[in-house]
Amino acid sequence: MQRHYLADIIEPVVEKLGYEVVRILSIGEANPTLQIMIEHKNYKEELTVDNCAEVSRAVSATLDELDPIENRYTLEVSSPGLDRPLTKPEHFERYKGYLIKLETLEPVEKRKRFKGTIKEVAADNNIMLEMDGITYSISFDNIAKAKIIITDELWEQFLKSQKAPKA
Repeated sequence: MQRHYLADIIEPVVEKLGYEVVRILSIGEANPTLQIMIEHKNYKEELTVDNCAEVSRAVSATLDELDPIENRYTLEVSSPGLDRPLTKPEHFERYKGYLIKLETLEPVEKRKRFKGTIKEVAADNNIMLEMDGITYSISFDNIAKAKIIITDELWEQFLKSQKAPKA
C-alpha cells in the first residue's frame, strides 16, 4: 500500500467530515491493516467511537469505489491517544513544553535518537528540543518519527479533562 497515494484519496474524505488525518500507516504483510489516525479539526474536542465509525464508513466506501488496494486488508480508524505521534509542524507547536521521543533520518550532532522537551518551532520549521540541558535544532524534514511520552503530569491533565463537565 502506497501511503502518499492513499493519503491523496483518504485526507479529503476525512477533512470533509470535519476531522484531520494525523497518520496513515500500513501494518503487516500477510493480513495487512490500513491504520488511519484522526482527530477533530478542533483538536481539543474529544474523539468518540462514533466519530471513528463515521470516518471508517466514509473512507471504506471511497476505497471500495476507487479500489486502490489490490489485496484484502483491514481498515482501522482510531484516535491518536495520549502518546500520540507528532506528524506535522503544527503538532510540535501545539505540544510545546511536552516530553517527546524523536528519531531523525540523518544524525544531528552525531545522534539520531532524542528524548527531550519541545521548546519551540522556529519559522523555518526547525524543532528546538531540549535534552539534558542542551537545545538541539532539528529540521522537521529530518524527523523519521516522533511521539509524546506519557508522564504523570500528562496523565493527571487527562484525568482532569475527563472529569470536566461536557459542553
